[in-house]
Amino acid sequence: MITSVLHAQQIIQLFKKREIKNIIISPGSRNAPLTISFTQDPFFKCYSIVDERCAGHFALGIAQQLQEPAVLVCTSGSALLNYYPAVAESYYSEIPLILLSADRPPHKIDIGDGQTIRQKHVFANHILCDTQLEMIFNIDQKEYLITNERELNKAINTAISKHGPVHVNVPFEEPLYNSVEKPSIEVKVMDVLKDETTEIPAEFYEHWNASKRKLIILSTLNPPVFEKEDIDRLTADGSVLVMSEVSSNIVHDNIVWGIDTLIAPIEFDDNQIAALQPDMVVTIGGMIVSKKIKQYLRRFETKIHYHIGKRRAYDTFFKLAAHIKITPRKWLHSLPAQTVPSNYQHQWLNHFKNYLEKRPKYFDKIGWSDMKVFELLFQQLPDDIVLQLGNSSTIRYAQLFKMNASHRIFSNRGTSGIDGCTSTAIGAAVGSGWPTILITGDLSFFYDSNALWNNYIPKNFKIILINNSGGGIFRILPGEKQEDYFKTYFETTHDMDASHLCAMHGFGYSRIDDEFAFAKAYKHFITTNNQPQLLEIQTPREVNDKILLEYFKFLR
Repeated sequence: MITSVLHAQQIIQLFKKREIKNIIISPGSRNAPLTISFTQDPFFKCYSIVDERCAGHFALGIAQQLQEPAVLVCTSGSALLNYYPAVAESYYSEIPLILLSADRPPHKIDIGDGQTIRQKHVFANHILCDTQLEMIFNIDQKEYLITNERELNKAINTAISKHGPVHVNVPFEEPLYNSVEKPSIEVKVMDVLKDETTEIPAEFYEHWNASKRKLIILSTLNPPVFEKEDIDRLTADGSVLVMSEVSSNIVHDNIVWGIDTLIAPIEFDDNQIAALQPDMVVTIGGMIVSKKIKQYLRRFETKIHYHIGKRRAYDTFFKLAAHIKITPRKWLHSLPAQTVPSNYQHQWLNHFKNYLEKRPKYFDKIGWSDMKVFELLFQQLPDDIVLQLGNSSTIRYAQLFKMNASHRIFSNRGTSGIDGCTSTAIGAAVGSGWPTILITGDLSFFYDSNALWNNYIPKNFKIILINNSGGGIFRILPGEKQEDYFKTYFETTHDMDASHLCAMHGFGYSRIDDEFAFAKAYKHFITTNNQPQLLEIQTPREVNDKILLEYFKFLR
């Protein structure tokens, strides 16, 4: 069965022709024509998620893993507004989402009718394509049929080719629930937008060949764009220093994988930090996590910055010369062999390796803390998993440890918000089919606790919740920490744990408070796959910041 509403039939048929299958529906009445049609066709894989904010991030996780659009369907009114955090994340992380919002007819907006808001263009600042369909009541409205077909094709093509969110607002008039056995109209697929390509400008090679100190920064890359032999080739040039972030999914012996570990010990030494200053910077990937590298490259007069890749370029260091829109591998294989003698890479890799050799002495002496937990985790996480990292403290601690090359690592770094981390991880687990582990902090977890209200969570999905009883990252920042206003309005201290949420939502639950209990609880957590598991690790609130800051002092 399919809805009798003709403009809804256009949507269903065109999505089917374009093989867009994953449909995440939040319940409502106004979206009934779409809900009936999607759920009654076995071609589509439909999910029901009540909370639209969670639904948005759940869809984001599916699209993140499959690298294809996931579709969100909601009713009219405030329901649509709850998608906004996921829309913004989709926009900045360049992950394709298609939003279908049901609406009242235009003449019923702002007249006091129930469940109505101004839905048209509501995401104007963070959307790649924004359109509203015409209402069609009979097949003789050929002009409207053509207009809708064109707008729907444009939205789908934009989501796919431009890698981001699109919004299609769909007004419906009652009756909403009537259906027919087969569609009354046909739709056709229109040309897909082609990716923009450009050649490498001659000026780039001039800078490359003349520079003795070239810094390459690899940030968020999902999926990875380089093989090991590509990095071998890149690092064969002694004038090239490669730094990678945890979200780059690049692991190699001849790169600096811990940017903050390299920079923090020398950031107050003008001579040493000046010696690290590159002649040119090349960035590949999305948003950069390390605040230290951003501050450093803004502080000095870095001469020139190029961004490589077909995704969006950011003038992060205020020195962007050009965005070269070709694939990173094509760029890499166009590079000449080393043309200028340089020990730039050798010098800084040695510094980095010296710091790494010192670290065990520090880790041996620290007590139970966030840092100790991350050390234990990254020694023992299993191979071949999707590792989802929460924002704020979680991903910053993860940046201090070498990643397992068999892991596929993701994080919502588009907007870097704590909202939706759990929902995204669950969507990723569903989309990928891989064993998935989320490492997250307490505020992030409790903020998105409705994520567990989800009937599709795989039994082998796991959450590691590091609970330091508040927003521990704020203790690392400057300012007085002992005042009541800090504890209440910044750190937001609490005494909650996840046991009751786990009982309500059918998660296995374990809690540990010290290193002695870690080994036994962790083994049970990893090996139990008959239901989703949550391991809650309690750490001392007023110790973590001191141990992290002392780590950087120790390296100095």
